[in-house]
Amino acid sequence: MSGIFSLDLVSINTVSILARLGLSVICGGIIGLERGKKGRPAGFRTHILVCMGSALAIMTNQYIVETFGVSDPARLGAQVISGIGFLGAGTIIVTGRHQVKGLTTAAGLWACACMGLAIGIGFYEAAIAACACIFFVSTLLHRFDHYVLSRSKVMDLYVEFGSISDISSFMARMKVQGISIVELEMTKVNSTSDAEVAAIMTIKSEEAKDHADVMGLISQMPGVKFVEGL
Repeated sequence: MSGIFSLDLVSINTVSILARLGLSVICGGIIGLERGKKGRPAGFRTHILVCMGSALAIMTNQYIVETFGVSDPARLGAQVISGIGFLGAGTIIVTGRHQVKGLTTAAGLWACACMGLAIGIGFYEAAIAACACIFFVSTLLHRFDHYVLSRSKVMDLYVEFGSISDISSFMARMKVQGISIVELEMTKVNSTSDAEVAAIMTIKSEEAKDHADVMGLISQMPGVKFVEGL
């Protein structure tokens, strides 16, 4: 290992170690701060630790190569990429009404780990560019994604009915409104309402409609006790 005053940020030395760990904290913190503001399970500290841990893992691998001459400098990095999936899976939950949450956070953790690997190996340009791209996707594209999905002709819904007979009348009323039911799956009721039966369905409207308006329309239909988008 070279001296503390070395300006070599490519090989493993005191300055490069401090620079890489510091950059991993900054980049991981930027992504984690955005997730934390939205109340996600993996927030500020989690993203910092993931990014810094990934950087440390690949730095350790580089140190082993430079010190002991081992021929595979990417072995630990490969384990990080596959292993982070276990942490990401822990942020994905399926609610009682079959609504999946946490996919974006899980993907962000994986991307944050890859960013840490880039920092740890000294690929600074790619790491900084990736940090900017991940932050852009998590913030600005979130609004665009919500705008597009809220006006899609296709919707996935969880609907609770007062009785099984209400479903047939519900389908008839939906047809009058120009909305067809593409798929319908009966499921158990997962709420404290007085509903007797529930269904997970995919509906398709003839014209693009705001999803909030469609759900408002459905909630007012006779026999519907609860409706939620999936």
